[in-house]
Amino acid sequence: MLFSSSIFIFLFLPCVLFIYFVFLRSIKSRNIFLLFSSLMFYAWGEPKFVFIMLLSILANYIFGLLINEYRNHNILSKIILTTMVVFNLSIIFIYKYLMFFMNNINNIFNLEINVPSITLPIGISFFTFQAISYVVDIYRKDGQVQKNPLNVGLYISFFPQLIAGPIVRYQTVAKQISNRKETFKGFSDGVCRFIVGMCKKVLLANTFAIFADKAFNSNLSSMSVAMAWLGALSYTFQIYYDFSGYSDMAIGLGKMFGFNFNENFNYPYISRSISEFWRRWHISLGTWFKDYVYIPLGGSRVSHKSRLIFNLFTVWILTGIWHGANWTFIIWGLYYFILLSIEKLFDFENKFKNIKYIKWLYTFVAVMLGWVLFRSNDINSAFIYIKAMLGLNNNLITDNFLPSVFEGSITFFIIAIIGSFPITRLIKNQITAKNLNNNFFFNLVYTVSFLLLYIISLSYIVKGTYNPFIYFNF
Repeated sequence: MLFSSSIFIFLFLPCVLFIYFVFLRSIKSRNIFLLFSSLMFYAWGEPKFVFIMLLSILANYIFGLLINEYRNHNILSKIILTTMVVFNLSIIFIYKYLMFFMNNINNIFNLEINVPSITLPIGISFFTFQAISYVVDIYRKDGQVQKNPLNVGLYISFFPQLIAGPIVRYQTVAKQISNRKETFKGFSDGVCRFIVGMCKKVLLANTFAIFADKAFNSNLSSMSVAMAWLGALSYTFQIYYDFSGYSDMAIGLGKMFGFNFNENFNYPYISRSISEFWRRWHISLGTWFKDYVYIPLGGSRVSHKSRLIFNLFTVWILTGIWHGANWTFIIWGLYYFILLSIEKLFDFENKFKNIKYIKWLYTFVAVMLGWVLFRSNDINSAFIYIKAMLGLNNNLITDNFLPSVFEGSITFFIIAIIGSFPITRLIKNQITAKNLNNNFFFNLVYTVSFLLLYIISLSYIVKGTYNPFIYFNF
């Protein structure tokens, strides 16, 4: 079930909110109901996968108890921790990477091993990483063990952040699970945040998806230079507004039920270095790899540069693999490993401060080329696409298709560009500074504006406009 689907907007969410706030009073009954609703949400598309979810919940609940019990037994606690990591990664490997692995074995060694057809459970990388962080935090004494399996189940399966993040650490929501207070302000803030996310997804991301798909699915070798850049730019906006839109909806839904999740995006396209970009993009994933891989390996505070390079390589090869079982994702991860290594070795962020616009342009173009790798079906297609962008396919500079695209969508491009900068944050700060929040006329205009945006987004959903889901690989 998707947040931007009719079944979620018109049936699932209203029913869950109605039962939660009208019939349930205690925190215990509300948690049980949210757990049940989350499992229903997950089982909607493919019911059998809910058993994988239940297995993950039960196993990691037991691992947490065992780690807590034998915390002071050094060897035994490490054995339990290792078993937990192997268990969780084995689930991901079987469902996400086994087919990819066997296909490559067949290709490399010219074998004909039968490759099973395995459907990928949606969101498996997100909830597995959350489960791992829960047990590791207990081992490190960074978090308390949860002795109620239903609460562990709610943490791992909570539907707002289940299929597209943000990846939430247990200690972030531990107190909120056992003692939270839903308020009218929190609920109304959550509704507004959800509407913002839905507008990003339905009005912007889905529109750019049409252009991006036309470009990436066209004859790449004959595509004009301008069309290639427009397609890459469209996908750059699509993935940002899609992913950040889902995060906004997740954060908004959490607020409605009294939960506060950390932010997952912070205007990444204003970055002036790749390092800064990754501090602003998918923050929860970057933080997870930093806390559970990069820092334990030694991070940046190592005595030899070769060790720093090794640490960066490990993190970015894993980051690439995490995003999907395809060589394009692995090369994409290595691409960022190379860029980040160069930046760190030459202290790029602290140099060239008088050419900040050139640094921004370098970062934006580098990220856009990265998205070409990420979006392409295979390495060869990505290579041909990038050649088309550079005019190396003997392709035309422009073609007749380009003006027709711009005529119907220039408004969306302008909105997307403006929305990539923190202008709304500045406006919000000004509103707070001038105390307009208590002005009746202002609140009326604000409420009507959000209602209009909500109605427009709903009209797109009802019409059944193009609504791709780009996280099936994750």
